[in-house]
Amino acid sequence: MAVRTVERSSDTEPLLSFEEFHARLRAVGEERYHHQHPFHLLMHEGRLSRGQLQAWALNRYYYQSVIPIKDSIILSRGPDPAFRRAWRKRIVDHDGDSTSEGGIQRWLKLAEAAGLNAEQVHAGTGILPATRFAVNEYLNIVRSRSLLEAVASSLTELFSRDLISLRMEKLRQHYPWLSGGLDYFEARLTQAPEDAHFAVNYVYENAKTRAEQELAIQALRDKCDILWAQLDALYFAYVQPGWSPPGAFRMEGK
Repeated sequence: MAVRTVERSSDTEPLLSFEEFHARLRAVGEERYHHQHPFHLLMHEGRLSRGQLQAWALNRYYYQSVIPIKDSIILSRGPDPAFRRAWRKRIVDHDGDSTSEGGIQRWLKLAEAAGLNAEQVHAGTGILPATRFAVNEYLNIVRSRSLLEAVASSLTELFSRDLISLRMEKLRQHYPWLSGGLDYFEARLTQAPEDAHFAVNYVYENAKTRAEQELAIQALRDKCDILWAQLDALYFAYVQPGWSPPGAFRMEGK
C-alpha cells in the first residue's frame, strides 16, 4: 500500500494560494507522471511490436474497467448533492448509457484493433498480477483515505490531455493499423480537462489546512506511482528482460 508522508511543519505553515497549490500539483506531474516512462517512450518512438502493444492494451483495460468502480466509491462518499451530480458524469463517461457507449467499450475497440479478442480482454485473461495489484491499490486509496485525498488522486487528469494528444499522433504515425481504435482518446481530450477543472477546484476549496493540502499533493504522487508501476510491469514482462509470469499473456513467437 502506498504510504503517505506529510511533514509535521505543514500543520503550522500558511495555506498555499491557488496558484501555489496548482504549481505544486503541476510539479508532481512533471516529475512523476508516466509520460516519461521508458515503455511510453518506446511507444512514441514507434519501437514497440504488435505483441507489446497488445500486452499494453490488455493490461490497461483492467485499469479502465475499474475507473467507474473507483468513481462510484467516491460518489458514495460525497455528502453534498452538488458534488454527486458533478461526479456521476464520470461514471457515465466510462460506462456509457442508453444513448452512447462509454470509455470501457471504446477501449475494447482499441484492443480489437490491436488484434485481441474483446471477450478475452473483458474477462481479464492474461493480465499481469502486478497490474491487478497496482490497480487494486488505487481502489484502496479511494476507499480508505479521506474524500479530499480520493478526489485529489484523480488529478493526473491535469496532465493527461497533453499525453493523449501526443499518443494519438504517434499511434497514427507508427502504428496505422490502430487508427480505427482511437475513439477512446478522442473523447478524453474534452472529458479529462473538464473533470480536472472540477476536481482541482474542489480540492483547493476543501483543503482547510496546509496539512490537508500536503495530503492532497501526496495522493497525487501516489496515483502517479500506481500508473508508473503498471508500466514497470509491462516493461519487465514484455521488453526487458521479458519475463512474463505464469498465466500471463504471451506474445506471438514468445
